[in-house]
Amino acid sequence: MTFQIKRVYEPPSKDDGLRILVDRLWPRGLSKAPLKLDDWMKELAPSNELRKRFGHHEGNWEEFQELYFKELDGQSDVVEQLIQKSRTRKVTLLFAAKDTEHNNAVALKNYLERKSR
Repeated sequence: MTFQIKRVYEPPSKDDGLRILVDRLWPRGLSKAPLKLDDWMKELAPSNELRKRFGHHEGNWEEFQELYFKELDGQSDVVEQLIQKSRTRKVTLLFAAKDTEHNNAVALKNYLERKSR
């Protein structure tokens, strides 16, 4: 199972494997064609309430991950779909946030890696 993360505003590359957008909202200023998306799994994004509560503040990161992981536990069917996709190809989780270290794609990757242990 191989997951990597990438900002959606970076150009696609051959090394991306399956490109899956994991944000609930469509990225500002982008049209679908140049993104070369294989899927948009917005069900895996944090709820609007959690996203607003986090507010992309680094100080809220640990609490955000804990609450987000609980939400993901309730989405086991969609999580399993993503894991199945990763069994045959590398998966790049795409996100739009400016913070490349504290965002839902980083948290989702952490969650998936814990699930695979």
